[in-house]
Amino acid sequence: MKRILIINGPNLNLLGRREPEVYGSQTFEDYFATLLPQFPEVQLEYFQSNHEGALLDKIHEVGFSYEGIILNAGAYTHTSVALADAISGVKTPVIEVHISNVHAREAFRHHSYISPKAAGIIIGFGLKGYEMAIRSLL
Repeated sequence: MKRILIINGPNLNLLGRREPEVYGSQTFEDYFATLLPQFPEVQLEYFQSNHEGALLDKIHEVGFSYEGIILNAGAYTHTSVALADAISGVKTPVIEVHISNVHAREAFRHHSYISPKAAGIIIGFGLKGYEMAIRSLL
């Protein structure tokens, strides 16, 4: 069975309540529950942290044994060389996902330290982007 881990970074624990006009009104936990039956052949796991070090530790933990990581690094996308280095340092492919179209937002969101290291990027399709990322890894 393939193992894929979804990692969400800072403030994504507020999905469903935070800026619903940008991120929608569904919590990630509720959305994740809809993903599980769509992929019975995959061991899907989910991890969220607001702390950069915890995200790094999780990538290191699974980055040599899982078949895929789906990473929405939130604001760390635009600031974290450490996350980019972690992705470069592991063997597991990483798909970068963003719920909103970051290129239609503030200029600082247009740059990603993650993108050059990612196997692929999915931007602007809402929560459906996670499903798209899973399918791309299968």
